[in-house]
This record gives sequence, C-alpha cells and structure tokens, in this order.
Amino acid sequence: MSSLIEIHRAAVRLFARQGYAGTGIRDLGKEAGINSATLYHYAGGKEEILVAIMAACLEGLLDGGRRALDHSADPAVQLVRLVRLHVAMEAVNPLTSYVTDREVRALSAANRARVLGLRDDYESMFQRVLERGERTGRFQIDDLPTTRMALLEMCNGVSNWYHPGGRLSVPEIQDRFADLATRLVGCRSVPPAESGTGLRVARLDSEPLDQHADEEALA
Repeated sequence: MSSLIEIHRAAVRLFARQGYAGTGIRDLGKEAGINSATLYHYAGGKEEILVAIMAACLEGLLDGGRRALDHSADPAVQLVRLVRLHVAMEAVNPLTSYVTDREVRALSAANRARVLGLRDDYESMFQRVLERGERTGRFQIDDLPTTRMALLEMCNGVSNWYHPGGRLSVPEIQDRFADLATRLVGCRSVPPAESGTGLRVARLDSEPLDQHADEEALA
C-alpha cells in the first residue's frame, strides 16, 4: 500500500509539472524511487495510475457533496456547503485537483467515460441545488447553466493560486467564496452555524506531502 501511495504522489508531481503526455513510465519509476517492473506490479500502466488518482479525487467530492445535501433541505445552505467543500478540496489537494481538472482529455474512451461520469454526478449536485433554489424563489438566477459553470470554475481555480501562509487561510477563503456564491444567485448570506464550518476535508493519499503545511481544512 505504501508503495502505491508513493507512486501516486510521484505521478501527481510529474503530471502537474510536465503534463501526462510529457511523462514517461521511466520518469514515474525514477520519481517514485522504484523500477518499472515494481511500478507495474503495484499500480499498472500510466493511464491506470491517472484514472485511480482522478477517481479518488472525484469520489471525495461526491462523498462530501452528499453530506452537504443531506445536512439541510435549504438550497442556500446546500450551495454554501458545496462551495466550502470544493474550495477546501482544491486548497488541501492542489496538485491532485489540478491534474484531475486538466488531464481528462488524455484518457482513452472507456476511462474518459468513467471519469466524466463521476464528474457529471458531482456537478449535477450544483445543478439540482440551483434548480431547487430557483423553483422555490430562494435564488434569483437569470441563466442557470452559466451560473453553475461560473460557480464550478471559481472553485476549481483555487488550486492555481492558493498557498499556505498566504494572505488568507483556507477557512477565510471559504467564507469569501460562500459570500460570492450567495451573491451570484441573489440570496441572503447563510448563518455561520449552517454554513458547514464543522466538516473536514482530508489530504488525499495522492497529494505530495511537500506541497502544503496543512493536512486538512474546514469545509
């Protein structure tokens, strides 16, 4: 198990730095400190490694998203908790999130369908919350598809610029993004007690240890 974790961390470092296409199997073995035969034994080929990394990241979002939706029937609360979850995942797992967001096109058809299925399942949570908020009058939305994409892209971007020790902590970024989300859909802010400050997002096994000081963040 430890060898598989090290392989995934090595892969994330390389895929984030030089891209999936620019990374060879020997590069992965060298980065992980093992030979190619051992790498294949523990992790399979390069694409299998990428799929495993992406699936774990998306399944983490799906699990957190389900908890966000189960907490309350209020679409505003659900939206804020989804946003806080996504921000935390991107901040705590920046390289894994970066690779997951950007390397889908490198996959073969079957693997792409699997990963896109997971991503669609997650994004549909935002869709359902926005539809329910609009239907109940909780939200004021002019263009629902554009609003959904704006929310997702806003959250996805955190992995590009967040650094521990920067001007804002993860909880502070979550607070600001939650406020932006409620403004975007035209509803009042959600009380702190309902906004999801008690949930946790852990560092994924694939995330390199040297990327950040924090191993988990409030979601």
